[in-house]
Amino acid sequence: MSTLFSHFFNKINQISPLETIFTEVLSDIALTPKMLYFYGKLPENVVKKGLSGGKSMISMRPKTVAIVGSRHNTRYGEDVAYRLAYELGKRGAIVISGLAYGIDSIAHRGCLDAGGITVAVLGTRIDEIYPKKHLGLAREILEKNGAIISEYAPLSIGNALVGPAEYRDKETGRRHIEQRAAFLYRNRIIAGLADIVVVVEAAEKSGSLNTATHALEQGKDVFAVPGNITAPYSQGCNKLLRQGAMVYTEPDDILRELFPEDFAKKVTRQRQMKLVGDTDVETFILQALGKGINSGEKIIEETHLPPEVFNQTITLLELKSRVRALGMNNWSLF
Repeated sequence: MSTLFSHFFNKINQISPLETIFTEVLSDIALTPKMLYFYGKLPENVVKKGLSGGKSMISMRPKTVAIVGSRHNTRYGEDVAYRLAYELGKRGAIVISGLAYGIDSIAHRGCLDAGGITVAVLGTRIDEIYPKKHLGLAREILEKNGAIISEYAPLSIGNALVGPAEYRDKETGRRHIEQRAAFLYRNRIIAGLADIVVVVEAAEKSGSLNTATHALEQGKDVFAVPGNITAPYSQGCNKLLRQGAMVYTEPDDILRELFPEDFAKKVTRQRQMKLVGDTDVETFILQALGKGINSGEKIIEETHLPPEVFNQTITLLELKSRVRALGMNNWSLF
């Protein structure tokens, strides 16, 4: 490893999954990792006000979303993955992925650009960042308080426990990894650390589908991004949707699941904004409609507006696409 990056990779931390709240969720998955090795800093709990609304505070594991997909993404997949990761990072959710080419690296990048924290899970030894071209991305993840995790110890730890897809040479005692299998085992950790898994683009036979399978076995919510039925890298996602995965169309699909209370407040604010017009008279009419009053005559009674003022204003609101005419002088919010 070059001296350019050595400062950020000079300390390998070693823990069992039960030693931190962020990783203890892995104790519930099949084939729980015996040991984890990581660079950087594992995400810490977030402190929030208690549900009672008093002064009591509660400490909670941060909301965590895995974003996975094809190494050969399209521009469509890039836009979807980046936007989701950016919005999650901005909101304070942790983004998990595998540092691979394609959707993985785009997810890490989107989160970092939003000032968020992201965690990469390797399918290689902790001191063998893969792919090497993402060494700079790995460094940035660590610089910005993220972490890089692997269940495979460096060869320098001679007495390390043997991980899945790893075996010892009978003569030398040296540990070896069956690399293809190791990447598949890695996927159970990505799913295990996440509250929700989102598959952006995936071929019909894809490691991303393996991650989704682990997530479903672990009882996690899986979202898939629908794609062109003739596109090879959408076949996996469309297959997941046929099998019952939830449809992903926009970041709010995930934010609604992660932060239901905050999302409800957002919806309330949006509804309130719909009842505010450009003038006081417009606001009077919109608020009357918001109460469920649809008849023009009853709105006039409610607002005490002169009929000619009502008629002029309701027409302007219709032109602005704020209200919809139902016929017979009945109206509704657009």
